[in-house]
Amino acid sequence: MKSLFKQTALAAMIALSTPALASVAYVSNEKDNTLSVIDTETREVIETIDVGQRPRGILLSKDHTKLYICASDDDTVQVLDLATRKIIDTLPSGEDPEQFALHPNNKHLYIANEDDAIVTVVDVDTKDVLAQIDVGIEPEGMAVSPDGKWAVNTSETTSMLHWINTETFEIEKNIVVGQRPRHVEFSEDSKIAWASAEIGGTVHIIDVDNLEQIHEMSFKVPGVNQDRVQPVGIELTSDGRYAFVALGPSNHVAVVDAQSYEVLDYLLVGARVWQLDLDKDEKHLYTTNGVSGDVSVIDVDELKVLKSIKVGRYPWGVVIDPTS
Repeated sequence: MKSLFKQTALAAMIALSTPALASVAYVSNEKDNTLSVIDTETREVIETIDVGQRPRGILLSKDHTKLYICASDDDTVQVLDLATRKIIDTLPSGEDPEQFALHPNNKHLYIANEDDAIVTVVDVDTKDVLAQIDVGIEPEGMAVSPDGKWAVNTSETTSMLHWINTETFEIEKNIVVGQRPRHVEFSEDSKIAWASAEIGGTVHIIDVDNLEQIHEMSFKVPGVNQDRVQPVGIELTSDGRYAFVALGPSNHVAVVDAQSYEVLDYLLVGARVWQLDLDKDEKHLYTTNGVSGDVSVIDVDELKVLKSIKVGRYPWGVVIDPTS
C-alpha cells in the first residue's frame, strides 16, 4: 500500500512539474509557398513548412488532427497531418481555391473557386466531389454555420452573399451587400452572420432566421484616408462580447461591441492586415499582416498590441490549434 501511495504521489509531482504544452499558430505565407508555425507561449516561429503554390485559406479539421490548405495556384487542397506536420494527401478543389469552410460533420468541405464562379463541395474522406454550385462572379469567402444548416459564399464582383442549403446543395437566397464582399463569420449560436465588404468599406449583419440584413456598419480610422479602410477578416469572441474586424491597408483592427455594433477602438497592427484568429482561451488575437510580413498579437482584455512576429512573405491565413 505504501509503495502504491509513493507511486501515485510521484506521478502527481511529475504531472505538476511538467509544463503545459503551448498551442501553435499556423500561418500561410502566400508568396513563399510556406506555413510558419508559431509557438503561442514564446511567440516565436519554431518551424517553416513547404507547401503548395500560393497558400491562402487554411483551416483545422474538427478533430484537430489535420490542417487543410488552399494551394491556390496548384488548384488543389492539401492535407497536413498535424502529428507529423507533413503533407499526406490532396483533395480535388476546382480552380483557384481561395477560401473554404468545413461542415460540423467533419466531412463536407465547401470551397470557393474564384476563377470558375462555383462552389465545390468535397467529401474529405472519400475525396468525392459531391456538388458544384453556380454562384456569382469571383466567389471568395466561405462559411458554414455552427449548426450545419447553411453554407454561405461571397461573390466579389456580384456583391452578394449566396445562402446554400447544406442538405440539398442548392442556393435558397442571395443577399446584396457592399462592394467586394470577402468574409463571413457566424455567431456561436448560428443566429447572426457578419459579412465584410472590402471596397464598400462596410460590414453587414444578417439575421439568419429571416435571412435579412439588420444592420450595416462603416468605419472611420483617425488619420487614415477612407479609401484605405477595407474590411476583410472578422473574428468573434464566443461570449458574444467583441467582434474584431481586419481593415486591410488601413493597418488597423476595429474592435466592435458585438451586441450594440458600436466601434470601441481601432488598434494599429502591421501593414495590410488580412485575417484573424483567437487562441484557445480567447485571451489573445493573432492577425496576419501581408505587406509587412508579420503577425501581430493583441491582448483581448487590455485591447492592446503586444508583439509583432516576423513570418514569411505576404502572410494570408492564420489558425491556432487549441490541442497542440
